[in-house]
Amino acid sequence: MDVAHLRSLIRDIPDFPKPGIVFKDITPLLGDAEGFRCTVDALAAKFADRAVDKVIGIEARGFILAAPIAYLMGAGFVPVRKPGKLPWRTRVEEYTLEYGTDRLEMHHDGIIEGDNVLIVDDVLATGGTAAATLRLVEAAGGSVVGLGFVIELGFLGGRSRVAVHDPVALLTYE
Repeated sequence: MDVAHLRSLIRDIPDFPKPGIVFKDITPLLGDAEGFRCTVDALAAKFADRAVDKVIGIEARGFILAAPIAYLMGAGFVPVRKPGKLPWRTRVEEYTLEYGTDRLEMHHDGIIEGDNVLIVDDVLATGGTAAATLRLVEAAGGSVVGLGFVIELGFLGGRSRVAVHDPVALLTYE
């Protein structure tokens, strides 16, 4: 994996979604065939030694990464979405992120008792989204076997909220 090449495909968007935030945009990485393939392959390889039944993708960029990772691992894909986007009975968790609060939902039967679950998202920031997703998995009786991210914003300290699961990030910004 060429970390310098992947890093060159991340675009900084100042003052998004509000003043003072520098958003790490992975859209150029997704649009680069080699960068996208390398990212998916590298994240899947980090967890290749673990039994994974389901891969969760967190809305919305997490979907883009988690689906091909689930395919490579021979696992099912489960979307975790913002409220009101799933058409059936859901489990709900509220969380805090670097610029406010929100909620996440997962289909009630997306994870069943005993499922080994890999959680994938684009960015580990404050850890609120990842921690809420962990709680959704645990409430359903699943076991989290790993967390994978393209980017970790180390200066926001999110790793501390999910450290027990030893999260993996391909790129870290301190």
